[in-house]
Amino acid sequence: MRGDDQNQQAMFSYVSPEQRVPKDHPLRPVRIMVDNALVNLAPLFKEMYSHTGRPSIPPEQLLRALLLQILYSIRSERMLVEQLDYNLLFRWFVGLSMDDKVWDHSTFSKNRDRLIAHDVATQFFVIIRHQAEQADLLSNEHFSVDGTLIEAWASMKSFRPKDGQDQDPPTSGGRNAEVDFKGHKRKNETHQSTTDPDARLLKKGKGKEAKLCFMGHALMENRNGLVVDSRLTQATGTAEREAALEMVENLPGTKQVTLAADRGYDVATFVSDLRKLRATPHVAQRTKGSAIDKRTTRHTGYQTSLKVRKRVEEIFGWIKTAGLLRKTRHRGLDRVESTFTLAAAAYNLVRMRTLIWGL
Repeated sequence: MRGDDQNQQAMFSYVSPEQRVPKDHPLRPVRIMVDNALVNLAPLFKEMYSHTGRPSIPPEQLLRALLLQILYSIRSERMLVEQLDYNLLFRWFVGLSMDDKVWDHSTFSKNRDRLIAHDVATQFFVIIRHQAEQADLLSNEHFSVDGTLIEAWASMKSFRPKDGQDQDPPTSGGRNAEVDFKGHKRKNETHQSTTDPDARLLKKGKGKEAKLCFMGHALMENRNGLVVDSRLTQATGTAEREAALEMVENLPGTKQVTLAADRGYDVATFVSDLRKLRATPHVAQRTKGSAIDKRTTRHTGYQTSLKVRKRVEEIFGWIKTAGLLRKTRHRGLDRVESTFTLAAAAYNLVRMRTLIWGL
């Protein structure tokens, strides 16, 4: 018997978002891990807000929403709020009932500085890493490191002399005027972006295009490919090695560890500094003048490290595609670093879900 196409909607619904989400949905394990982390962050959230006045939007809900934005590759906070209004799965994950009103997109902008000031993204990342440690998912002996460029939200036209004197006036009028850069030398020492002063001009290698960018760094443990530390710095030729030394120095314990890296880290001073930190440098050798000698390469573990270290590229690939951080949506080192750290935590959540629940 054919059913009737009735346009009259029921006035009341007695089904909650919890009942709508399938029991085996891949987001359920992520919600469990996130909720456990937020319980540990409750004292920090209490410090962040005044004890008088009108109650704010719970920071737990804001943080869950920001994680959804990364996990589902939502390119703007306006679109995120729109999804929260009608998407039952998103309402369930954030903790909104069917009747709860969704906040305005400007709420994220107003609360972002508060989250950054209290380093919430880093604290959240550390708690998620601790959960992985409790689940015996982390290696405490073998690690890999690498860096990647995060394109800044700034045009090359904004990269102008610091003294305020433009070398050439625009060749055409209008809002987006044409500028001829040919024949001009532009350096970070003499030029700066007027849009994002923290961005730096850098190219990753020979023949590559120079871009205004930041540099993201990740320290990966080699057993399951989880991120154990991350940094976001200004883009310089030495930033990768400097960040790597900082992250190795912050590793807990005093036992000998190995650190795998690509040829860009094969520098005598870096290798020497690693050895002082009780870290064996499993660094890929340069064709000429390598700082890695046979006392390292003769071991089978060296070749194993070189194979495993390539998995760190999966981390950057996920962060840049799923996390939409190929080009940042924010300006300023602090804002971009907070987003990068949260994206690294989101990557760990997805990886841990697979390792623990098999989803």
